[in-house]
Amino acid sequence: MKNTRMCPKCQSSDIVRIDGNTGAYGSGNNILLGGTIFSAVKVNRYICCSCGFTEEWIDRCDIDTVKNSRKAKKP
Repeated sequence: MKNTRMCPKCQSSDIVRIDGNTGAYGSGNNILLGGTIFSAVKVNRYICCSCGFTEEWIDRCDIDTVKNSRKAKKP
């Protein structure tokens, strides 16, 4: 949905983005990679307003941070 601007489930183009955020005590749309909120990587959500399907994405600039963290494990 992020790239195509269309829902892969219902083909709707009624898509909204909810920006990732970090709040007190690690609350919000984020991934905590360390012990404080300063280690958080924000997760943006794309939501289809027709069927409710969602996708989560992180910004490209944060990919290396996640990849190099001690919490990242290969499946």
